[in-house]
Amino acid sequence: MVKRIYPGESPGDSGPGSLIQYLNGIQVDRLIEAFEMWHEAAPSEYTRRVRGRYLLAFLFLRYTGARIGEILRIDDSSDIDFLNGEVRLATGVVGESRHILRMVPIPSDIVGRVVAYVRTFPQMRGKVFALDQGNFRREFYRRANEADLPRQLAHPHILRHTRAIEMLRAGVPLTTVQDILGHMLSSTTTIYLQRSEVEIRVILSEKGLL
Repeated sequence: MVKRIYPGESPGDSGPGSLIQYLNGIQVDRLIEAFEMWHEAAPSEYTRRVRGRYLLAFLFLRYTGARIGEILRIDDSSDIDFLNGEVRLATGVVGESRHILRMVPIPSDIVGRVVAYVRTFPQMRGKVFALDQGNFRREFYRRANEADLPRQLAHPHILRHTRAIEMLRAGVPLTTVQDILGHMLSSTTTIYLQRSEVEIRVILSEKGLL
């Protein structure tokens, strides 16, 4: 049985169950390393071109907290603001054809990697992220296995939960997290604010209230 990790806990802590599962810092680092090593081990230019797309999609998932479908719909020729370091994501379908769009900041070095990729493989411009979702999931599962992640945490959506918890722990306002994640209702975002009895006691103790 895989233990759920709570905000503020280390991997060895114990506590009651939670609805939200996410990766701790060590697990995130191992997963990034697994993707990077897999990319660097590409035996040919063709393989490096293919793996580079999966790596970029993974990095955008990790740093935006977006849904996998949102990432795989990105058009790198029109949806990325390379100057300001933002990516335009479609939150969801309204009616039959309209999408609600949001701009999500991404680290400058990640933007730079997209630029470098397209310069190396200019034929991929406009379709860097146009991957088959099933294929992406399979590669994600393989990298997660290489990173020794528990099976319950070895899926792309875990990065969405991880980013949400990461932002809230860093003090990002709930409404901002809601905007970044593309939640229509604030009640959807507040689920990430759940606290265990153990963590509540730790927080109060750290604030000198116990």
